[in-house]
Amino acid sequence: MSQLFPNVDWMSMWTATVETLYMTFVSAVFTFILGIALGLLLFLTASGSLYENKWIYRTVSSIVNVFRSIPFIILIILLIPLTVLIVRTMIGASAALPSIIIGSAPFYARLVEIGLREVDKGVIEAAQAMGATRAQIVWKVLLPESLPSIVSGMTVTLIALISNTAMAGVVGAGGLGTLAYNDGFEAYKNDVTFVATIIILIIVFIIQFAGDLITRKVDKR
Repeated sequence: MSQLFPNVDWMSMWTATVETLYMTFVSAVFTFILGIALGLLLFLTASGSLYENKWIYRTVSSIVNVFRSIPFIILIILLIPLTVLIVRTMIGASAALPSIIIGSAPFYARLVEIGLREVDKGVIEAAQAMGATRAQIVWKVLLPESLPSIVSGMTVTLIALISNTAMAGVVGAGGLGTLAYNDGFEAYKNDVTFVATIIILIIVFIIQFAGDLITRKVDKR
């Protein structure tokens, strides 16, 4: 192994992998919560929906569109003051979390909204005819019926999160991105960049496989 990859420090590679997984899954928890909340808000306040309110919808939709449109590397720079305020530093894995979450939650929110729109309106109308309250329709009809789409959307978002952690590495967030850039690209050690890339690909493949498996399990259609 040392002959194939003479410049690779395997302990550093392991540490960077752990940092990447930490950034990915901690940010995934908050992205999941915020994304579902925003997606529900967008769906429920849209025209003809259960809590129709065009002002709330337009406001939230505009905010979501703005943050979805900003390139992630620029968003990291713009959020440096907020990052320093929250985590007291702009360097390290934890410092990358605010930018990753704020950049990913709006993206996931749109996927959640799309999943909710796919729910058969006849099912909602049937629930209303049986006297279900709006809250009951949300929790017992909309969310269960859209669960496969929500899980599938989270799989896509998780893979995007890994990409974001790699980009965050360029500005010192740690993880495989930092290792590939600093110890690999800048030091002209192509084997370090290659191994870091392979590890990222393995993580992506595992997440995609697990996400597809869970989606099939929860899909009762």
